[in-house]
Amino acid sequence: MIKLFNPVSQHSMKASYLYGIRDVRLEGCPISTPGPNEVLLQIASVGVCGSDVHYYSEGRIGNQVVNSPIIMGHEFSAYVTQLGAGVENLNPGQLVAVDPAIPCGKCELCRMGHPNLCPDVRFCGTPPVNGVFAEYALMPAENCFILPASITSDEGALLEPLGVAIHAVNLSHLKPGDTVTVQGAGPIGLLIAKVAKIVGASKVFMTDPLEYRRKFAEEYTADECFDPINQHPEDEINHATKGRGTDIVFEAAGGSDSPQQATDIVRFGGKVILTGIPADDNLTFSASVARRKGLTIKLVRRMKHTYPRSIEMVRTGQVDLLSLITHRLPLSGVGEALELLTHYRDGVIKAVIEM
Repeated sequence: MIKLFNPVSQHSMKASYLYGIRDVRLEGCPISTPGPNEVLLQIASVGVCGSDVHYYSEGRIGNQVVNSPIIMGHEFSAYVTQLGAGVENLNPGQLVAVDPAIPCGKCELCRMGHPNLCPDVRFCGTPPVNGVFAEYALMPAENCFILPASITSDEGALLEPLGVAIHAVNLSHLKPGDTVTVQGAGPIGLLIAKVAKIVGASKVFMTDPLEYRRKFAEEYTADECFDPINQHPEDEINHATKGRGTDIVFEAAGGSDSPQQATDIVRFGGKVILTGIPADDNLTFSASVARRKGLTIKLVRRMKHTYPRSIEMVRTGQVDLLSLITHRLPLSGVGEALELLTHYRDGVIKAVIEM
């Protein structure tokens, strides 16, 4: 969808605030002026993420709690509207994808090249930092990546979850010919599966309890997708791999049983990459199985340095992001989108808020 850039001509905007569990309100608030090295952005498209659903339905993710009204949303594209002092590489009217993480740039982790692990990171839509379910937002200029004309605003918003998938695959050190299982056929799981195929996975199995998502997964990228509740994916995958198990399992479901199932599916000496967010903030698996198998287990913390690669993968047609979008809603429909995703209604895969 083509969006039109409109230079800001007013002093207030609308934003969708989360006040508490399942309490979303559209309200007015001031538009801020960009400071040095900042830009004012007119939001174009925002993807609704699983983390937004956690805050909406549970009021928290671990120790990050919604204690006061907050604007959620962090997967976004936007038009550059105003430039702060010192911004030279951007121009008003440009469509950009925006990295929602603002690391401190000074700590040990930032200096080591791991800004995603910065303990002082400010992340859009994570309490107490406001996100971008709003008409405008301020961001550092360095977080903005100019999009080529061939990439739409909706695709620009989904570069963030694609970046998470790229980071997860990077952590796995997947090699051409490796076999892979991805648990969870939501957007992150689907994109992990797609990136794994691009990198050279010979077989990608997926699991998901919802029939419509299993069907979508097999049409989108999976070789086979199993029902983890009514089937036995361990047995199915064990049979398909001649008793070996897959080289890598990416857990992207966030289910209470998923980590245990991952350790059961993966081969001896294999890797388990934990990406999903468990609702109860606990990871449980049999230590004896993981130890006996000599597993490498890694947890994914968002992403790092992935936007240029994400843009190229979409620009060159390697990754189809638009097929993931099943629902498009206006800013007033944030609550509706969150309800769809909370209850998996109407065949939803990915919902996008379009301004």
